[in-house]
Amino acid sequence: MDLPYVFLAAVFVYCLPCGEGLKCFKCEECNRPGAKNETCEVDGGYCVSIIVRDKEKNKDGSIISGKTIDVISRRCRTKEDGFLNGKPLFCEIGADMKYKHNVRCCRTDYCNAVLPELMTDPDEITEEESDKGSEHMWIAFIVSLLAVICVAAIIILAFLCYKKKPRPYTPPPDQNVDTNPLMGSQPSSLKELYDFSLSGSGSGLPLLVQRTIARQIRLMEIIGKGRYGEVWRGNWRGENVAVKIFHSREERSWFREAEIYQTVMLRHENILGFIAADNKDNGTWTQLWLITDYYENSSLFDYLNRTTVTAVGMVTLAHSSACGMAHLHMEILGAQGKPAIAHRDLKSKNILVKNDGTCCIADLGLAVRHDTKLDKVDILPTDRVGTKRYMAPELLDETLNMEHFESFKRADVYAFGLVLWEIARRSSVGGIFEEYQLPYYDMVPSDPSLEDMRRVVCVEKQRPAIPNRWQNVEALRVMARLMKECWYANAAARLTALRIRKTLAALLEQEDIKRV
Repeated sequence: MDLPYVFLAAVFVYCLPCGEGLKCFKCEECNRPGAKNETCEVDGGYCVSIIVRDKEKNKDGSIISGKTIDVISRRCRTKEDGFLNGKPLFCEIGADMKYKHNVRCCRTDYCNAVLPELMTDPDEITEEESDKGSEHMWIAFIVSLLAVICVAAIIILAFLCYKKKPRPYTPPPDQNVDTNPLMGSQPSSLKELYDFSLSGSGSGLPLLVQRTIARQIRLMEIIGKGRYGEVWRGNWRGENVAVKIFHSREERSWFREAEIYQTVMLRHENILGFIAADNKDNGTWTQLWLITDYYENSSLFDYLNRTTVTAVGMVTLAHSSACGMAHLHMEILGAQGKPAIAHRDLKSKNILVKNDGTCCIADLGLAVRHDTKLDKVDILPTDRVGTKRYMAPELLDETLNMEHFESFKRADVYAFGLVLWEIARRSSVGGIFEEYQLPYYDMVPSDPSLEDMRRVVCVEKQRPAIPNRWQNVEALRVMARLMKECWYANAAARLTALRIRKTLAALLEQEDIKRV
């Protein structure tokens, strides 16, 4: 390589004359392959070592892009070489140039073996440094991304855990817990609990009293199972209570039923008596308890399977059930009034038989209330629907108006007509009665699908058969007429719960029925 030695005049320094015969190393581009290393001798001069940062070249002389090499040269210089136009040049290089080239002058034998140093170019970044910087940048990016993902995962898991954790039961807003006189004393009997509920707002017991009762109950035996969970007979201070234990996945049904039971002024002799609701954690899972009155006769379905009834017993069962439905459907106006409620799952299994032969309506998990101010139905989104066998035609063909509360009441009346048919079949007159069967037992399978019921009820327009013997007995004839008027395909033509109750009440007062 031909070095531009013209610039050397700017880097030589003025040195004092050396002794005679100063010996120095001499070579051009000493670190290039094939360079010749020699010595030189100069009188009254100095030894010089030079380093120049230059572009690296291939063997053919072509420049290698992006690569540099420090080229080293050693020389002998006389005193005269250190002057330019009679002015001495000093062996100093400006700081801003020392990253390109540098010079060292000395005056002892072979002293130019020592090289001057080149400074690092502040504006130049080597390829290796660039790669390291890029690598560090990627590492930082990946670490940051992983940190964000971990934080997001923790937040999501915490949210899911919170959602799965059962919410503590909250009493209705009208519940006055602080001023409740029972808060300072423990109730000693169920009668005392009922007396207090009836003397207050009629919306149930205070939350803390409910929890106290729930923790004092001993479970005795299981008396039933359903899709929601299990029903147990429990014991509280020597008295029997029913404990409905919901599956943890049925929390919404538990909360909804407890909420409906605590509606203001809902308590009625023909509505199952509500005692308490509580969630109990046994360390492994959470149990959702709903505590109500206990009746050893169990449901109307079980009762009719076991025994027949007299004409008076038939009308009593029907009338008391109608009273419960009428109370649900009725709106009570006032500052602490009761909204109208539709049951939405009326059937013989959801009606209980009391010890005196009357009935009360239970299982309000699917019930809906009517807000008269907004004219809205507070129906909740749920996968549960009513029992298919008891569904009204408008429910089966999906023509029911969900925004119109009267539609739900009329669907209840249709289902109640089927319950009347079940009761009437077990009425024994002159020792004649029918065996117990579910409605449409001879038309659909034991576990009918919606399509089965739609075909029979909506397409074929069939209804349960009325035995001929019913026309010969006044009580059964009235019952047959009532149930037919509950079954109309046109929902608006069906009887109201109040009309059914009054008709059955009048039938119960007749002297003839008592002699049957």
